[in-house]
Amino acid sequence: MAEAFTAGQVVLVGIGAIPGAWLRLRIVNHFEPMVPRKHWGTFAVNLVAAFALGLVLGLQVNDPCATSKGLAGLTLLVGVGFFGSLSTFSTFAVELLNTLKQRHWLEALLLGVGSILGGLVAAGLGYGLGLAEGGL
Repeated sequence: MAEAFTAGQVVLVGIGAIPGAWLRLRIVNHFEPMVPRKHWGTFAVNLVAAFALGLVLGLQVNDPCATSKGLAGLTLLVGVGFFGSLSTFSTFAVELLNTLKQRHWLEALLLGVGSILGGLVAAGLGYGLGLAEGGL
């Protein structure tokens, strides 16, 4: 059974999510004129967010403030709230669908595989760095 969240935990996630979503919008719109298609801005933001979330979770492993009963407040605020809203799976999925509908097969393949594998690698690198830093 899933653990219930406290009102304070929900507020922390919400407070972190607002600037994360706003920053994603600003970054993607800022880089739109510089990249061949808008989805490459989303791609870049998602990779950065995956790395950063991996880093936060890696640091949390050795965090004395974290308990076995849940995530530390800072992890909820920064990791789940901010970086969770900075990245966007739904936008990635719609942009990939639109690329497929336009029959840009190679670009769709690069976007789909690059997003999934790149996100895993980025999160893994961030997590590994977080573990290394947390152990110092």
